[in-house]
Amino acid sequence: LFIVPFLYIACKGYNPGSTTDETAPVHSAEEELKSFQLQPGLRMQLVAAEPLVQDPVVMQFDTGGRLWVVEMRGFMPDIDGKQEKDSIGRISILSDTNGDGQMDSSVIWADSLVLPRALAIVKGGALFADQRKLWFSEDRDGDGKADKFTLVDSVYADGPSPEHSSNGLLRNIDNWYYNARSRYRYRLTADGWIKDSTEFRGQWGISHDDEGRLYYNYNWSQLHADLVPPNYFFRNAHHTPTTGIDHGLTIDRRVYPIRANPAVNRGYIPGTLDEKGRLLEFTAACSPFYYRGVSLPEEFYGNVFVCEPSGNLVKRNAVKKEELNIYAFDPKPGKEFLASTDERFRPVFITSGLDGNLYIADMYRGLVQHGTYLTPYLREQTLKRKLDAPVHLGRIWRIVPGNHANQTQKKISSFTQSELISALSHPDGWWRDQAQQLLVESGDTALNMPLKTLTEDGSANVHGRYHALWTLEGLGLLNAELLLQLISDADRRISVAAMRLMESFAKKEASLQNRFANRLQQLSAGFSGEQWLQMTLSANLFSDKQRFDLLTATLHSYDSSALMRDAVMSSLNGKEHAFLNHIWTSGYLNGRSPGKEVFLESVATAILRKGKPDEIQSLLNHIAGEADNWKVGSIITAVTVYGKNPARKTVKLNKAPAILIRNKFSGDSLLKKAVSTLFEWPGHKVDTANAQTKHS
Repeated sequence: LFIVPFLYIACKGYNPGSTTDETAPVHSAEEELKSFQLQPGLRMQLVAAEPLVQDPVVMQFDTGGRLWVVEMRGFMPDIDGKQEKDSIGRISILSDTNGDGQMDSSVIWADSLVLPRALAIVKGGALFADQRKLWFSEDRDGDGKADKFTLVDSVYADGPSPEHSSNGLLRNIDNWYYNARSRYRYRLTADGWIKDSTEFRGQWGISHDDEGRLYYNYNWSQLHADLVPPNYFFRNAHHTPTTGIDHGLTIDRRVYPIRANPAVNRGYIPGTLDEKGRLLEFTAACSPFYYRGVSLPEEFYGNVFVCEPSGNLVKRNAVKKEELNIYAFDPKPGKEFLASTDERFRPVFITSGLDGNLYIADMYRGLVQHGTYLTPYLREQTLKRKLDAPVHLGRIWRIVPGNHANQTQKKISSFTQSELISALSHPDGWWRDQAQQLLVESGDTALNMPLKTLTEDGSANVHGRYHALWTLEGLGLLNAELLLQLISDADRRISVAAMRLMESFAKKEASLQNRFANRLQQLSAGFSGEQWLQMTLSANLFSDKQRFDLLTATLHSYDSSALMRDAVMSSLNGKEHAFLNHIWTSGYLNGRSPGKEVFLESVATAILRKGKPDEIQSLLNHIAGEADNWKVGSIITAVTVYGKNPARKTVKLNKAPAILIRNKFSGDSLLKKAVSTLFEWPGHKVDTANAQTKHS
């Protein structure tokens, strides 16, 4: 964050002290409802308000239709954050007992928590994060309150403040629980909870789409996503991918509040507020939610909604998928999906439930900036305009179609196994996810045949087939023969998932590796780009010849794609030198193209980072015998750029690199300087004191 702690200046054209709304009055929920500007055709409804709910930051519906709410009641109780670590946070369960759409009953599931920030409802209870720790909570006496707490992870969360600490606990289609601001994921097995490393993602809030792609964001950048499944792109320690993970879906940071927003942390920086004092760009983006419901009009399915509490608004993003890429855009620029004239409207979390509508958690308070990063400017604004109090308010809102009427629905918690399998094909993603979770948590192996039948039925709903496949995985009922069959499925989503799931079987048995590789080679000519991508990622399993043949085929077809180049590098994972020898003679490097140049530089850089002297000597020998062409240029670029890396390691070669004896690389050439300061050989030592300056 760019913060000037002891000095601030007024924005050009706007004086923060000139606002006529000096006190930002506290409104009742009924009054706040009148403050909203919502996209036409929709309407807001109040679901719950204080004292039933206070300081809501996370919420989730259970299979019985109850709403679980994480209440971070300890967050910034005053301008100095005093007593923030007091144990006053809680998790409440709200119920609508009369079916009118408003919650009227509350039971405290867990109390006396310190800054709780994450929740996942699981079989037998709930996972939740209390300050640094992750707990599994259970109700053993049936009174609706947790009375047994089992520590799952003592270091789940870490960070200087709640806004920079792990959160999420999102159950994805692959049966793992993912987190924002974290490098870890979790899974429930027959032996208990397990923790696994994964890529670092986001800041506050995480969501997924119909295929399990993860969506997240940062306070300044509203929408990111993964273009590849988890735990593929960082397999190669010697290559840093440029895309695929943490992919920005839009560069559009513009927001359109409908009131002045002077109480933002960087309001003193020119360009933060316009001449009317309204926020210009995201500064507190959080809780991106990929909408998979069917209650709102069809145009909203697949949209991602992002909270901006500092601007008192929620932005809508339309998401478009190309063959290998995803991008997002504001479908109605200039006017937000939801905005409020009430400065205390603070949307911080979005979800949906069994009715398919959008639910928004509103902390309803003046101060939402944590004290760790509170600037003098915002402190002055907060005190001057009395935004530091009151606390412990909060509302939950629901967005429904204009013609919405409350309907009583059968609870999925009462479904039979057969009904749950049917629900895997439900048009609403919430129902599909819940059905899959309930089936997996049942542990019922008798589900094998009906799930297998649904998975194989090419005429069935593809959502149902996809969830059935991952339900089989969660139950441990998959087999290699089914997956080898599904690789050729007409629906690319089923085919891609089958390839990914086949890896766990192929890792254990060489004969299955060969069958898997041969199957991919037979089918690849008819693959879509997404199938090529997964094939490239799965190639890491195979023998060098099979792997190199598949990866070379990928490069021939897709080397112009940075995503595909990174996928190839991920699957090489230490085999870069052998692959370089392969492509040097295979014909792939015949003819120049930008994609080939970038890829060759990436391979050479990985060899240098790996640091094996014989491989580096061979790399330099490749260009020693070449004419001055683009291949030589790519490798020279890799050597010279790597030579400027202060973290580089000196490598001892067994003889002087042959490249140095070429006349054109004598004297003060960049290559000679880089080579001389990167490597040692008999008769030559690196001058470590001056190595950096010699070629920088």
